[in-house]
Amino acid sequence: MNHPPPQTTTITTRTTVKKLRENPTPSSKIPFQSRKIRKLTTTATAVDNDPTKSPHPPLIKIPKSLSTKPEIDAAINHLRASDPLLAALISTHPPPKLSPCNSPFLSLTKSIIFQQLATKAANSIYTRFVSLCGTHSDVVPNTVLSLTPQKLRETGVSARKASYLHDLTDKFSTGFLSDTLILTVDDETLFRMLTSVKGIGPWSVHMFMIFSLHRPDVLPVGDLGVRKGLQCLYGLKDLPKPMQVEQICEKWRPYRSVGSWFMWRLMEAKTTKGNNGNAQSVVEDDQSGGFWKKKLCF
Repeated sequence: MNHPPPQTTTITTRTTVKKLRENPTPSSKIPFQSRKIRKLTTTATAVDNDPTKSPHPPLIKIPKSLSTKPEIDAAINHLRASDPLLAALISTHPPPKLSPCNSPFLSLTKSIIFQQLATKAANSIYTRFVSLCGTHSDVVPNTVLSLTPQKLRETGVSARKASYLHDLTDKFSTGFLSDTLILTVDDETLFRMLTSVKGIGPWSVHMFMIFSLHRPDVLPVGDLGVRKGLQCLYGLKDLPKPMQVEQICEKWRPYRSVGSWFMWRLMEAKTTKGNNGNAQSVVEDDQSGGFWKKKLCF
């Protein structure tokens, strides 16, 4: 029996390889299909991270609020253990007591109206504003948006603050902000969103987050009462700058809100004692949390 020459087998093999290259079998396509899947996954991730594709960033789990006694107790125990000087101060004051906040929108409108006003004058204007809306429960975005600047001016609200109120209301009406979103979004994202509202700056957002939302780890680095409290507590020669405030209070995490509250109590007691109880507390002015302390929460 004659066998084909060896080169015939070689030629046939090369021809087969060539055909396979030109017409790949389904199994040979698997690696290419896998690469396509990876590419699609990467594209989907990029779309998800594109802020233009979604009105809000993804929500993340936020820390527990300071709305329960166990959480307040946990905060105080942590501060006692992490800061001996603060521990001594805590022993001289009762723990914070919180007041509920039913409407973030109402609290924000109130903060705008009270800006840079004496408490008595602000209360008078705010009372007229609420009456114009109807009742406290009627202070909602649609109602405020329907009020003309002239109507708001009649309550004592300045033209500038009227524009602030309309900007806040507009952001609620368009869905950029909502009570639900404010209650669930993380601190950093909420700070960015609220400071985009006209008339609401970093200090107002910090006060709102501490006293209305009871967020546990907010540090108002620019607050005069907190800065003076740190200067007094640590015996600092100069008033600490915001960056120094962050460094000093790092050990208070994740309860810097409660640490800040004790700084206000320290300065309140110090001012009252130094003036025989006749002077207005340092924490009563608009830049030290006085309005929020008395009207919203602790």
